Amino acid sequence: MGFSVLGLAEETERVYVALVRQPRCSSAELAEACGMSAITVGRQLSNLLKDGLAVRDAGRPPRFTATPPDVAVTALIDQREDQLKEARSLVQQLTETHREAARISQPDMAVELLTNREHISDAVRRLTTYARHEVRAFDCPPYVDRPGSNLGHQLQQQRRGVIHRVIYDREAVAWPGRLHNDIVPSIRAGEQARVHPELPLKLVISDGRTAILPFTLAPGGQSVAYLIHQSPLLVALESLFEAQWERALPLSDTRLPPGGSATAAESEDAQPDEDTRALLALLASGLTDAAIARAQGWSERTTQRRIHQLMRRLGASTRFQTSLTAARRGWL
Repeated sequence: MGFSVLGLAEETERVYVALVRQPRCSSAELAEACGMSAITVGRQLSNLLKDGLAVRDAGRPPRFTATPPDVAVTALIDQREDQLKEARSLVQQLTETHREAARISQPDMAVELLTNREHISDAVRRLTTYARHEVRAFDCPPYVDRPGSNLGHQLQQQRRGVIHRVIYDREAVAWPGRLHNDIVPSIRAGEQARVHPELPLKLVISDGRTAILPFTLAPGGQSVAYLIHQSPLLVALESLFEAQWERALPLSDTRLPPGGSATAAESEDAQPDEDTRALLALLASGLTDAAIARAQGWSERTTQRRIHQLMRRLGASTRFQTSLTAARRGWL
């Protein structure tokens, strides 16, 4: 294959390789080394000079030297990667144009069926990547991609002003490492996050224009999803999200250390520390002691001890009363 993948013609590559092996060659010497005519070699030398793959001295006759391959070829690779990125972007734009044109020609086509895991994953990325104003989502297992795999891109979007509102199912919050490694960084970057004991489905809505609704039809993950375009169905999904958003409990910017003892007792009127706020959010989401322990990397005994300390501090006799009292104090 050689350098043809980088856009170099075979004859240009032969001359460049000859220059690498024989620095400071004249065009006549190169023609002899390559077994090519002087005219052909002169044309290829012009291409190499233009692409920065060779340099020419001012002597008579002029002599040519190859630019070091680690510099010259790496530059060509970088240039080709930029071209590929532009091509991918164009493909995405054309895909959106194609979908929109198909919907205009078939106004009743409000729903597309996706039956391939890769297509589902690509559709989710497309919806989040090209959102310009707001992304709304129900987040619950199982997952097509590893939870948090799109975190870097999401943080970039949030810094550009794209609003992310996410409702997490309690199982998503309890997913080992999820709270510390994904949810908390997203909240700190501007994500508005809430938790609900049990979400009815998985959902991503982009700008109020498109939504994806994955379904679990096979053990181990999604195999079917619906891509929803602007339609009464999309309006209904938006209403469902907003209704659940009102019922869900806010998740604050909290992070628990992976272990250690509980903090010192605080006075009844003192504001809770990060440990206490995190524990309250997880309790309010309906997680069991075992789920909280998994999410935070604690033992169940440590989890139970911290819960009991919190209940005593709030004068509560049940978990529900604990969450209710904390909410009244503005701790949630």
